[in-house]
Amino acid sequence: MFSFFKKKPPAETPDAPAPTPPAPAAPAPEPAPARSVFSPSSWFGSKPAAEETPAPSPAPAPVAAPAPVAAPAPVAAPAPAPVPVPPPAPAPAPVPAPAPVAVAPAAEPVIATERKGWFDKLKTGLRKTGTGIQAVFVNAKIDEELYEELESALLMADTGVKATEFLLDDLRGRVKRQMATDASQVKALLAETVADLLKPLEKPLVIGQFTPTVIMVAGVNGAGKTTSIGKLTKHLADEGASVLLAAADTFRAAAREQLLVWADRNTVEIVSQEGGDPSAVSFDAVNAGKARGKDVVLVDTAGRLPTQLHLMDELKKIKRVVTKADGTAPHEVLLVIDGNTGQNALAQVKAFDETLGLTGLIVTKLDGTAKGGVLCAIARERPIPVYFIGVGEKLEDLETFDAREFAQALLG
Repeated sequence: MFSFFKKKPPAETPDAPAPTPPAPAAPAPEPAPARSVFSPSSWFGSKPAAEETPAPSPAPAPVAAPAPVAAPAPVAAPAPAPVPVPPPAPAPAPVPAPAPVAVAPAAEPVIATERKGWFDKLKTGLRKTGTGIQAVFVNAKIDEELYEELESALLMADTGVKATEFLLDDLRGRVKRQMATDASQVKALLAETVADLLKPLEKPLVIGQFTPTVIMVAGVNGAGKTTSIGKLTKHLADEGASVLLAAADTFRAAAREQLLVWADRNTVEIVSQEGGDPSAVSFDAVNAGKARGKDVVLVDTAGRLPTQLHLMDELKKIKRVVTKADGTAPHEVLLVIDGNTGQNALAQVKAFDETLGLTGLIVTKLDGTAKGGVLCAIARERPIPVYFIGVGEKLEDLETFDAREFAQALLG
């Protein structure tokens, strides 16, 4: 209604000689308010048509004016003066435009702040690596000695020979192209190089393409496999997914009880058999997940070393049985690796990938003494996506992997 009243005065000004007739026209537009909210242009477009009807009535008035009252007609010329008055009316319209613009930036800092808390945790966890690499750039000149010291620091960070050679070659090229003249610039370029190397590992875990999505989780004893399953269950539950756990780790003592605790914490269902066959438990869990309409079935397998061939064969059997229960499953085969094991983690990735065909990794314990550079080695030699990384024992200490974030934390 506000804009309507703003528009009405200009309509009356042209008919200044006979303003009284338009007065009854005012009630006519009253039924229009419902349309004005959604289509003000059509509302205003219909109003001039209503005003044109009174226009013929003033026509006889000029007949009574045979005298050269035309002179006063110029006086009517000032009437255009009110005509400029309408332009201010549109002015208020742009005023609301800035309002939404202000809202957008306000939302961004909130997200950045939440992620910053996680970044600080990750940076603290990788401080051992960050401190070692930072020391190379203190009062350093861009010369061959800098690259030699940087090579030693990267090798000490468990990046491996192949990844270190790749990073240094790429860094030299960037330094030349950017014409860097300061050690701090070289450090920033190194962070970009590491981020680009790790970028192929950055991939989201897709849930919902299959119902249920069957995720098989393997790992070496002590890598934090069962704990990571509990945290992953928390993530999925928070996203609104219904989860069913399968306690197929019947090899390790108390593994079933540990998974029961996690199921209770996350209020999800679990399928378990005391002393049962791991393959049978997995088969029952997949069928139960299908029957109950679950979104995700998480299968916890027994922890084992890649050198334990008979146990690695058991993993193959579990995978075959899961496929019998659901021809498309398992949809994800994840390996949990300990971030403190250095180059041994790369050996585990290769061995389990050859046995199971891994689709993703969860890297745990990236706190305290973890070096983290092994992800560069994995990206160079066996680029399997890293879905999650963990920096502590709490449920919220498992977070999605971001290549640029990790590179910044790795270099301090």
